[in-house]
Amino acid sequence: MSLNATPSGERVHIGFFGRRNAGKSSLVNAFTNQQLSVVSDVKGTTTDPVSKAMELLPLGPVMIIDTPGFDDEGALGEERVRRAKQVLNRVDIAVLVVDGSVGKTPADEELLGIFRQKNIPYVIAYNKSDLTGEVMSDGIAVSALQNSNIELLKETVARLVKTDNTNRVCGDLVSAGDCVVLVVPIDKAAPKGRLILPQQQTIRDLLDSGAIPVVCRDTELSLTLQKLLSPPAMVITDSQVFGKVKDLVPETVPLTSFSILMARYKGFLKSAVSGAAAIDDLSDGSRVLIAEGCTHHRQCDDIGTVKLPRMLRKYTGKDIIIETASGKGFPDDLSPYDLVIHCGGCMLNEREVQYRRGFAADSGVPFTNYGTALAYMQGILKRTLSIFPDILNKT
Repeated sequence: MSLNATPSGERVHIGFFGRRNAGKSSLVNAFTNQQLSVVSDVKGTTTDPVSKAMELLPLGPVMIIDTPGFDDEGALGEERVRRAKQVLNRVDIAVLVVDGSVGKTPADEELLGIFRQKNIPYVIAYNKSDLTGEVMSDGIAVSALQNSNIELLKETVARLVKTDNTNRVCGDLVSAGDCVVLVVPIDKAAPKGRLILPQQQTIRDLLDSGAIPVVCRDTELSLTLQKLLSPPAMVITDSQVFGKVKDLVPETVPLTSFSILMARYKGFLKSAVSGAAAIDDLSDGSRVLIAEGCTHHRQCDDIGTVKLPRMLRKYTGKDIIIETASGKGFPDDLSPYDLVIHCGGCMLNEREVQYRRGFAADSGVPFTNYGTALAYMQGILKRTLSIFPDILNKT
């Protein structure tokens, strides 16, 4: 992935919802000026959520999502509605597409209730205005067929985008001119020819702050520290080599991990820290969900399916049942689990990460992430939190 590419987790997610045959897909195509979705007069043409990452003026990088009809019927229709509801957990802005010739239906009212319950900014687009000619007081009359008021809809959606996001990965933790060492293991699990997204984002954030990132493998960390004229302001490591790195980095130098920084960036570090303590409560038969936000080719020593389960069983000495989930396949029911260990969420937008964390909290299930759990089991969690005194004082 290019450093100039905007990952899906950093894009504004815009979802189009509504009942069947309201013209959602036609409106999506007009909105994007692309044939993103298949259009037909037959009800239920859109059977699965369709996503497209794109640049959309005046919004910039966005993720457009077309969803199945919310009034679909039958066993298969119920599954389509369930998938549409899942999309609601990750959209930043919702567009309710109403058939203007019919008006709002119970399915539309139900969607509006969900938008409000989930605090999702929304706009109502009354499609097929070419058939009615009416002006709606609570929405925008549009026509996908005649491309009418599409620019007005775009501008309205753009105004709903939050522009006050000041989240930083780590650039606010250092000063201009500070040297920061980044430890990046290159093993069989490392992607060939590129760095993983959290490493890219960390480098860019440090550069934006005028800091000096120095990148090395764990095998060259000792030599790197020796060659520096003075100790670095911070060392950030891949969580998988915590055990090795902690012994090489002086106690006086702040040490943390990419995964812990991503938990902070996505807004759930406090939950991750408190959730890690639940590892000590696991017993024989305890069920742990290890969840990842992306789908990738599994390597022979994969962190989520191999390394973490192995370390959990070794640390606890218990016969723990491990289940895994990846991509958008997060369970609808967390009641069977005693702990959720999530990845840093770099490929998920903040709203979906917060949904998963909140859903776990509502289900009474502790929620932590890879780096926090690994630091806890290595006995160095407090050391990795030294740069976050507000969180450290609560552990």
